[in-house]
Amino acid sequence: MKLCSEDVELFYKLYHPLLIYVNKRYNIASGVNSLDDFRDLEEIVEVRDKLYEHPELIDSFVRENPHNFSRDELEIIRGWKNFVKGDLIVFRYLKKYTIFLDPGEPPKAYGVLALKSPLEEVLGPFLPIMTQAVLLPFKGKIVYDSLLRPYNVIFGSGIRRSFKEAYQEAKHRFGIITSLPFSAKEEEKSDAEKLKFYLRSESSRDQYWEEIEELINKDPSLLKLYYQEMGKIQARTIGKRLRKIGIRRGWFAILEDEVITSGTAREEVERNVQTLVPEEKREFVYIFQLKERR
Repeated sequence: MKLCSEDVELFYKLYHPLLIYVNKRYNIASGVNSLDDFRDLEEIVEVRDKLYEHPELIDSFVRENPHNFSRDELEIIRGWKNFVKGDLIVFRYLKKYTIFLDPGEPPKAYGVLALKSPLEEVLGPFLPIMTQAVLLPFKGKIVYDSLLRPYNVIFGSGIRRSFKEAYQEAKHRFGIITSLPFSAKEEEKSDAEKLKFYLRSESSRDQYWEEIEELINKDPSLLKLYYQEMGKIQARTIGKRLRKIGIRRGWFAILEDEVITSGTAREEVERNVQTLVPEEKREFVYIFQLKERR
């Protein structure tokens, strides 16, 4: 979830002089020759914001090269023109990286590496957190610029659900973005993959109902997938209702929201389906097992 120590050292070696260069251009803080000379974090943030308001400063810094950086080092700095800046949601800690979510339209999810300390140590374990952030490309990866400014807000369950929906949509459309610049070319998905994505939740089904109908009309063979996916969803609700009335185990068959048969073994239910359901609709039946909880 973070860069190796050598890369962290290289990042600061390149980034701090760039901030000092910007400060001298705009004279935001006087008497500053190193990052330690700034009086407080607010001055550093002001300089950082000025840099991204005027990204042409990156070109002038590279052109002047006041610190005699190597060609490869200058290429890293030049790549920072492909920054992402804004209010982002720190959404999930994963083994490979931390997910920074842009829940806008379209939503995007970035896999971001930390610098010296894992982001969970910096921000704490409780997510999601909204923060002002700048994401930068660095040697084929994405890092943040070491300055995060979290907002002191608590998200309710509805907002959390919307973030989860945005994250799922971002993964479906673009995958996890792990390098910059990012081209908004959506990943190619089969019609079956698209249909599964559209059916994944009630809100998604409402949002994409026209797309669902269009896919099925274009390819009627997707009807089987539609009924099987809907059956999985319905089975969870039906299972809860069955347990509520005291039924703890068994096998059940669903067709169009209805339990059409049940039994103590799958084979029994399959025989009943053969007997009860017209042949043209048998492939639409979803069979599930209700297991006794321990």
